[in-house]
Amino acid sequence: MMADHGEPCDGEDVTYCMNGGTCYKIPSINTLSCVCNTDYKGSRCEHFHLPIKEQQASDIGLLAAVVIVALLIFVVLAVIIYYLRKMLKAKKQSQQNNQQQYWRVNPRV
Repeated sequence: MMADHGEPCDGEDVTYCMNGGTCYKIPSINTLSCVCNTDYKGSRCEHFHLPIKEQQASDIGLLAAVVIVALLIFVVLAVIIYYLRKMLKAKKQSQQNNQQQYWRVNPRV
């Protein structure tokens, strides 16, 4: 960090850094530098830095697995519903055919 390459500021220079940053003098280039707190950045710690939580690879993998499992369940349910409707329709048609044959009168010979 900058602390390794400079000396702490004194006098009026202590207020050079904003938002609680620590001021250091860099003698080789005769300038002031700041070491900022974790939430700030910039040459004088003047910019608030919002922490960003990056998604872990495991989180993305878990989300993908949940989506895939949900899609598989949806497909299986769709297939089951399709075949149940097909079987009910065939059963209903079979009952209608049986009723028509039952009431049908055969001609006498």
